[in-house]
Amino acid sequence: MNVSQEQVSLTGHPNLFQHFNRIATNKPVDQMYQRTFRLDTEKTLRALYVVGTVLKVNLNRSAPPSSTYFSVKCSPNVQYRITPPPAKSGPIPTPFNGNTVLLLTMDTASEVENDSKLSVMYYGKKTEVLGKAVVHLTAFEISLDVDADRDGQVERNNPNKGSWMWGPNGHGAILLVNCDSEHTCRKSLDSEHAEVTRVSDLKDMSPMVLRTSGPAKLPEGYKLTMHISQGDAECVRVFRTRSTAGMHQTLTENLFYKSFVKDYPLVVGGEDLSKEVPCLWGNAEMNFYVEGLRFPDKDFEGLISINLSMLEPSSQGFPETPIFTDRVVFRVAPWIMTPNTLDPVEVFVCSTTDNDQFLKRMRRLVENSGCKLKICPEDMNRGDRWMQDEIEFGYIDSPHQRFPVVLDSPRDGDLQDFPYDVLLGQDFGYVTRTAYGKEVSSLDSFGNLEVSPPVTVNGKNYPLGRIIIGVAFPTATEGRNMTKVVQDFLWAQKVQEPIALFSDWLLVGHVDEFMTFVPAPDKKGFRLLLASPDASYKLFRGLQNGGHGQAKMFDGLGAEEITVDEILSDEKLKAENNYVQSCIDWNRDVLKRELGLDDDDIIDLPILFRVMENRAVAYYPDMVAQALLLPPLLHLLDVLDPDGTAPSGAKRPRLLPGGALPRNDQRLGSSG
Repeated sequence: MNVSQEQVSLTGHPNLFQHFNRIATNKPVDQMYQRTFRLDTEKTLRALYVVGTVLKVNLNRSAPPSSTYFSVKCSPNVQYRITPPPAKSGPIPTPFNGNTVLLLTMDTASEVENDSKLSVMYYGKKTEVLGKAVVHLTAFEISLDVDADRDGQVERNNPNKGSWMWGPNGHGAILLVNCDSEHTCRKSLDSEHAEVTRVSDLKDMSPMVLRTSGPAKLPEGYKLTMHISQGDAECVRVFRTRSTAGMHQTLTENLFYKSFVKDYPLVVGGEDLSKEVPCLWGNAEMNFYVEGLRFPDKDFEGLISINLSMLEPSSQGFPETPIFTDRVVFRVAPWIMTPNTLDPVEVFVCSTTDNDQFLKRMRRLVENSGCKLKICPEDMNRGDRWMQDEIEFGYIDSPHQRFPVVLDSPRDGDLQDFPYDVLLGQDFGYVTRTAYGKEVSSLDSFGNLEVSPPVTVNGKNYPLGRIIIGVAFPTATEGRNMTKVVQDFLWAQKVQEPIALFSDWLLVGHVDEFMTFVPAPDKKGFRLLLASPDASYKLFRGLQNGGHGQAKMFDGLGAEEITVDEILSDEKLKAENNYVQSCIDWNRDVLKRELGLDDDDIIDLPILFRVMENRAVAYYPDMVAQALLLPPLLHLLDVLDPDGTAPSGAKRPRLLPGGALPRNDQRLGSSG
């Protein structure tokens, strides 16, 4: 039997190849989801085609024995390509050429079931018909969507939804750890509950939308299943709207509709690695809410994949098999510290039996600065006044939500209940790291945790600054270090690459004992303040040369009184401070290198130290735990006057103890 031109499609038509190479997804065919499909010459098949994929048919596998030629015929909305491609002027029907593969696509979803058709004819050496394979196709569009371009909207089928890249020109959805508490009584982290108990909690979750388009009814037996890996199951939960009515309500409408809901069942997370999702045939949407459970850490990079698979029925008595999987990727938002160069909005201090005068001055200063003052009462702090050592403020951020998160130190002094019992609340999160089975040292207090303002170092931009911690000197064999669980946590956040300074030379061992940052009204935007024994001796020698050698330090403090001449003649004190200056100089070089600073960016403050038990303490109060409450005060910093210890009546900069929340609601942090 001879085959006429009318019975076959012109496989070599150039416009057909051009159209096929890029279809509705705007992806090259070789980058599209490809699915192997088998033809059958003994019965007519019905198949579901997912728009944006490629059906890959090996024509040789289904060809009857002795088949030499083939021809393809299809409905106008079905496109195909043959590979290896036949000659443009080759014979019709087309001869087999090795493993001949037919690649099929369709541009748009079907309006009704089985509205498209594909047929393949097989011929022998004499072009006699040996068999015919027929497939009725139903095109269905399905997309699991997230906010991959980070504009606050869940766009349809973003081509970058299955990958993640950092930066302002990057892409990929962001997920928040649900570490606040919607409940004021019997507080607990929202992430500890495997159900949605308040609709307001949905604001802390990332939106995800399942969108479908196609006929109102599909062939019987097809299913949708959402699934995650076992590793991701402890890091994420996914909830969905239960009813179609809920799908079409906005979050705002729901908030006013009712306070407590049970219409958001858990889909995957925890023990549930996979679950069937109700199929929404036709043109429909279903809303999902994705909840982060863990911050990035040493054993968790922060990336999470969520998959949605379409399953088709197999032979009777056998389970369904997947024909298509859509995948989206989230990254858990890092915990971010903020520098004390930002304007504060709230200052946290402790009330103790001996600091009434301090609190009176603090109230006045805070009021004049336009900030709020939060005082932790003695019945809660139990005499522990070191707020900065117990907590560090940070925040988490995404296009749909942001809130402050307090990092609780493993120090766990008498203030240990304050961050959880007082700070944790709605839109105020909490995170901690515990050093199980390992002794915690003074270096685990958060006076030993700081962050720089934004810097650029050798062309690399750190728009959120760099975290600064204190550790033992690299060559030390028995030095103290910040506990590993905290260091692992800080490094895993990635966006504020930590710098390790040498602070074990100090008795307490905190970096805030010898350095801090203040804002400056210039392009750099800040200055680094460093304690400097050399600057102290230069100051005292100037006083001595000016005839003030008998001026007293610690005037009125009895036995502690000492003159400038006595300080300059104390050889032991000089030797101790020579050692201290060497330690500070080592850190100075590290900070210049790692923060891209030069000497003009550093202000040396005149601070002396004493060495006790081979470790140093400040001879008089230095700049520990400061919060800059007023605009830049660099003109006041040439002589420090802490508690009347300076030999002259120099003005005192208003750098105050305590923690502070800066005005910028995106960058809440501690003062250091």
